[in-house]
Amino acid sequence: MTLKSLLMGAVATAALAPAAFAERGSDGEVSIIYWQAPSILNPYLSGGTKDVESASLVLEPLARYNEVGEMVPFLAAEIPTVENGGVSEDLTTITWKIADGMMWSDGTPVTSADVKFTADYCMNPEGGCAQLAFFDGVENVEEIDAQTVKVTFNQPKPNPYGPFVGGQSPIIQAAQFADCTGAKAPECTDANFGPIGTGPFVVDEFRPNDVIQYSANPNYRDPAKPAFAKVTFKGGGDAAAAGRSVLETGEFDYAWNLQLAPDVIARMEAAGKGVAIAGFGPLIERLEMNMTNPSPDLPPETRATVAEPHPFLTDINVRKALSLAIDRPLLVEVGYGKAGKVSCDLVPAPAMFASGDMHCATQDIEGAKALLDEAGWTDSDGDGVRDKDGVKLSILYQTSTNAVRQDFQALIKQWWSEIGVETELRNLDASVFFGGDPGSPDTFQKFYADVEMYANTFNGTDPQQYLAAYRCGNEPKPSSQWQGENINRFCDPAYDELIDELARTGEIAKRAEIAIKMNNMLTKDTYTIVPLVHRGRVSAHANSLGGVVLNVWDSELWNVADWHRVD
Repeated sequence: MTLKSLLMGAVATAALAPAAFAERGSDGEVSIIYWQAPSILNPYLSGGTKDVESASLVLEPLARYNEVGEMVPFLAAEIPTVENGGVSEDLTTITWKIADGMMWSDGTPVTSADVKFTADYCMNPEGGCAQLAFFDGVENVEEIDAQTVKVTFNQPKPNPYGPFVGGQSPIIQAAQFADCTGAKAPECTDANFGPIGTGPFVVDEFRPNDVIQYSANPNYRDPAKPAFAKVTFKGGGDAAAAGRSVLETGEFDYAWNLQLAPDVIARMEAAGKGVAIAGFGPLIERLEMNMTNPSPDLPPETRATVAEPHPFLTDINVRKALSLAIDRPLLVEVGYGKAGKVSCDLVPAPAMFASGDMHCATQDIEGAKALLDEAGWTDSDGDGVRDKDGVKLSILYQTSTNAVRQDFQALIKQWWSEIGVETELRNLDASVFFGGDPGSPDTFQKFYADVEMYANTFNGTDPQQYLAAYRCGNEPKPSSQWQGENINRFCDPAYDELIDELARTGEIAKRAEIAIKMNNMLTKDTYTIVPLVHRGRVSAHANSLGGVVLNVWDSELWNVADWHRVD
């Protein structure tokens, strides 16, 4: 089967949960807790999940993915396909039609000018866009009429559903962000903290890294929705406190990302206040190896940039040895239980795009030692730390503050010490680490460390955009306001050629073959990315909260308009 044949109409229609309420705001207030606190409400200036998802109550794309990974229209009238004429026969264009009556929360109509502006905003060469890979291959975006916009690609695009699809690529209002383009984008605090949107809620107050207050959007397209008049979105704390606040005390209605040991969650559920919900998508906990030098001794304009190669992580033998030393089954057991699986893939799901190669599944301390010996990394001065040509294998290993991640850090530090690698651990508040502040030295994008650990995922069931993130030049850097998705600064022209080949390939099996090859280039061929655990998403909601449908293919809050209170 080809992707083009799927484009002939195999797209879901909007079939969201029927409303269990009859009047907007009739159910009072709902409270949500994300222990990673949002720091901005503009997904184009932060790749952090907590920022993308908190913004998704306000900002919407033309289409989303539902709980089974099917595209459903949101602002669009329908999903464009070859069959309905929305995708050209030669697959070089996709034309979107905005549904009738779509309004911004300020009462003005959503138009094709807003859609075009969103593309121009992200693709502005003078700025930095955290979601630039969504626009990979876009040659032009033009307004056909007030409700119709046409995207032209630089080659046939069998999977044209990158721009404006999913919670990571929403539409922003041209009028609000008109003076916030390019290098000025991070400076527009009012717009970035209080975007005007089309979603079920509007921002009343945003205290970065703390709390967001929302109220029902008076111009939302369904007069009966949302059921809740107010939303309190609390950020901060830790996963354990968030879980208790829903499952034990009932203080909150929804808790995101319960990154806790399974027995801990089970004890919390026993209180009877709520239920944990889980699902496996493509979420992968991994280590990123910095291919650039993060030394503070370097000038700020070149520190952690491609101008300064890393003094020892550029040696594949070192990267491979670090991977060999890790006992992944133990990490799964300690951190996730049934909510985790050993994986050696960056793309562990859907199954057709996963290599399934388990080369990393067995710990091999002796093999790691031998590899370093052969590469000339020995303990020449007897201090227990290997060195070569005056360079010591001394690593700064950072991640966000979280009990499971700190357990992982401690174990990995021990294993690395067994092979002669010295490790300093650093953990940072998740609100800062996953924030997009270009002035902060502690963001995961700036990567002022040798190794960092986190998890991320992609919208939908096709990894094209996710893999395209590792294109040469897409790394965070000063000229992009430290935005960019190529976090470890990987660059291989052969990989870039595969990005382009995947973009123009329509045959499903061939797409999977290319994606797996790309996955392997990043993981087992180069070890620039070291996968650890294929994580299930685990969240929790109060027994009194209805309408929740866990979605591992888009924002967890994708259908918040349908949430309501039950007895």
